[in-house]
Parts: sequence; C-alpha cells; structure tokens
Amino acid sequence: MRNAFLSNWKEEKQSAYLYLLIANTETDPIRKKLFQELAGVAEKQASLWAKKMIPETERVLEYSPDVRTRLVGFLLTHLGAKQIRFILSAMKVRGMSIYAGAPSSHAAASQIEHRHKGINTAGNLRAAVFGVNDGLISNMSLLLGVVGGNANHSIVVLTGIAGLLAGACSMAAGEYVSMRSQQEFFEYQIQLEKEELDLYPEEEAAELACIYRARGLPEEEAKKLGDLMISHPKTALDALAREELGLNPDELGSPMGAALFSFISFSVGALVPLLPFLLGERDSNVWQSGLMTGIALMAVGMLLSLFTSRSAIWSGFRMLLIGSIAGLLTFGIGKLAGVALG
Repeated sequence: MRNAFLSNWKEEKQSAYLYLLIANTETDPIRKKLFQELAGVAEKQASLWAKKMIPETERVLEYSPDVRTRLVGFLLTHLGAKQIRFILSAMKVRGMSIYAGAPSSHAAASQIEHRHKGINTAGNLRAAVFGVNDGLISNMSLLLGVVGGNANHSIVVLTGIAGLLAGACSMAAGEYVSMRSQQEFFEYQIQLEKEELDLYPEEEAAELACIYRARGLPEEEAKKLGDLMISHPKTALDALAREELGLNPDELGSPMGAALFSFISFSVGALVPLLPFLLGERDSNVWQSGLMTGIALMAVGMLLSLFTSRSAIWSGFRMLLIGSIAGLLTFGIGKLAGVALG
C-alpha cells in the first residue's frame, strides 16, 4: 500500500514540476496563471498522499525529477507545451485542451446530456480516401518501375499482386497499432482520472475551474461550471478527458475497424493500375493502366476537396500531377536499373 501511495505522490510532484516549467515558458499571462494554479493544486494533492505515508512529525519527503521527467522538461523548454502536449498528457499534465482546440467550457456544459458513441464516419471516410490514394500511387509507381526495367508480363503481374498485398497489410497493421495505442493511452488516462475523482473530487473541480478561467470565464462562473461537471458522475470523466487531457472520447474508433478500412481502401486503389495487366498481356496494358490510374487520381483529388473546401478541379489536377511525377520517376529509375543490370 505504501508503494502505491509513494507512486501517486511522485506523480503529483512530477506534475507540479512540469506545470511550473510550462508557466515559465508561457507568455500569455492568463495561461501562465493557469499552470501556476495547477501546480499549486498538484502540490496539495501530493501532500495528501504524503500524509497517508508518514506522520506529520517525520521528515518531509524530497522530490527529485527522474531522467524521463528531465527529458520532457528539456523538450518543453525548447519546443513549447503546444508541440509536445500529447507527451505532457501522458505525463499526467492537465490543461492541454487549451492547446488542442478542444470544445469550450460552454460547449462542454451542453454535452452533459448529449454524448455520442460509435464510429466517426467523417474520419473513416477521410481515411478511406487517403487509403485509396496511397494504393493508387504506390502500386502504379511499383508497376511502372518494373515495366521500365523491361520485366516480362508475369513478373509485372506478380509484382503488382505482391505490392497490393504488402501495402494493404502494412497499412492495416499500422492503423491497428496506431488506434490501439491511442485507445490504451486514453484508457490509462481515464483510469487515473477516475481514481483521482474518487479520492479528491474537490481538487478535480478546482482544476477544471482553473482551465475554464483560462478560457475567459469569470472566476465565479468557472467555479460553478467546474462543480457542475464534477457533480454529474456520468459525464464527469468525459469532461475531465476533454478539458484536462485534451482528449475527445467520441473520436476513438475501433482498431480492428480502422485496420479493415485501411486494408480494403488500399487494396481498391492498388487494384486499379494492376487490372489491365490481370486481363491479359497486351501492348496497350501500360497506357490503359496509366489512363485508369489518372482518372482514379482525379476522382480522389476531387473527393479530397470536400475536406479542404478548395476547388474540386484544382484538387483533382494536383493529385494527378503528384501521381504522374511519382510514376515517371519510378519508370525512369526502373529504366536505368534495367540497363545497368543488363
């Protein structure tokens, strides 16, 4: 039990140490005050853990930052809190939502009765479009590279199939690991917040109030809002995740779903330039593959304009240009390699 208390004490002292470093690097007076106050709250929580370990008559514990904390402090001093906010969140530093553009305190209050669960459709659509684009460009470039090297039809087909499967599996594995790591990070942080919420809800409410004041709310209103969020057990953890950690629970999808989306979307894209070669050996295979890939790249570029609000025609031509440059480069390198290898 004492080891658990000591671990919690060290975490709070670590947080206070980093809060003061952030305050020292902040030029905004409101944010500087926020992190100074959060350092005070962390010191208060650390003293609660210290009292559980030793009587007040004994020697006061002394904190010395470990190597990891000093490294984060170095990055913080040289890069700024905004640039490493996700690292700071993992180090139990709260208030990162002010750098992440998370919903305002007014928006958070309105979410008490409006929580959404499930797959983030817009995020999956965006990932699918990018997956198709990656499949198109990478497999088209791969095929043009071996064609430029004067490979026979069977080698070209085998290379295209291998590129499709390797790329799709790589994309799926990458998405799964990324999403799973994000989920584990979120679960760990939420568990920490849950424990703290059970142990000292008043201090957690005070932390939220500090963050709301940094958002521009008057002190009294910020305190009321912090108390309100903490007083609702069903939404307290959600509020802490959004406001203290800068995390959005609604944006976390399924790792398996993300992996499947990536696998399918990449495969669809990679199949387009390969399709003419699969239908048989013809002199026009390269031109048909290039034409189909070009049309697909235009379509992908135009779809991407939905996320950028730019001209659909311009986005389409830009994507076509990027794909053409990649294809020509790999074809030329393949040609040179084919000559060099005889």
